[in-house]
Amino acid sequence: MPECLNSILAQTHESWECLIVNDNSTDNTWDILERYANRDSRIKCYQSDGHGITPALRTAYNKSKGEYITRMDADDLMLPQKLEVLITGLIKHGNGHLATGGVEYFSDDGVGDGYIAYADWLNGLTSEGKNWDDLYKECVIPSPCWMLSRADLDTCGAFGSDRYPEDYDLTFRMYASGLKIIACEQILHKWRDYPQRTSRNDPNYADNRFLELKLHWFEQLELELDGTLILWGAGKKGKQIATDLNDKNVKYTWVTDNVKKVRRDIYGQVLQLPSEIDYTHQVKVIVSVANREEQQQIVQVLESQNLLKGQHYFLFC
Repeated sequence: MPECLNSILAQTHESWECLIVNDNSTDNTWDILERYANRDSRIKCYQSDGHGITPALRTAYNKSKGEYITRMDADDLMLPQKLEVLITGLIKHGNGHLATGGVEYFSDDGVGDGYIAYADWLNGLTSEGKNWDDLYKECVIPSPCWMLSRADLDTCGAFGSDRYPEDYDLTFRMYASGLKIIACEQILHKWRDYPQRTSRNDPNYADNRFLELKLHWFEQLELELDGTLILWGAGKKGKQIATDLNDKNVKYTWVTDNVKKVRRDIYGQVLQLPSEIDYTHQVKVIVSVANREEQQQIVQVLESQNLLKGQHYFLFC
């Protein structure tokens, strides 16, 4: 935590307030916080009104007074120019915009290839401001590296939702509010990885919770009564999606490239070949195939039919 607080104190933009919420810690966290608060009046400390990250976020937000809002995790680091870059972008572009920046993982024990690949993918989207294109693949806005005007955050519902994963849910609400992303090529935030990290251990961040959230928002935002929903892929994730759609009585056509599954009846749906589908009519395609090479082949087929990512087809993994 001292490293995190020191990185905030080192910001080139100096007009800020830092509201820190102690989430029922039993160690010397509160003593550390009080020492920093006594050193700098911009730092204010509070005890959480509940348990867990969402009540802590609500506590901080209810106490905040600033016109622009961001959040921070206690184990991470801000690069010195982070606040300056984010707030400058919002002032330049005005309300209705979301400022974000590049992220970089670090760890005392080394960073795994999966986290490096995720950061590279995320930074590639952010550098072009195309985060919404891959909204259903993974969380496309890094939870501790965004900034919004208070007015826009309130429009999104701020931290009022109890749906987890809370950062991904807020990302969907940002998208649903029509916010435009300000492209940024700079690395602004260092994301610490370690075995005890909440996202690695808390059941609220298990894979099934992510899929549940994706499907909830897809059904809210993308389904159209006069359109055709196509589910492409009959692996584990495809079957999970099919089960959810069946439970909610959502009509869909299920396709697969796996010839062993074509014509089979799974969960009351007879699987078809992708070549048997008419893509000239209004369609929404959920791609549940995770293999990168196969996924790229699917994308080529869909785009040859003039279908657009994020508008007509959606990668769910």
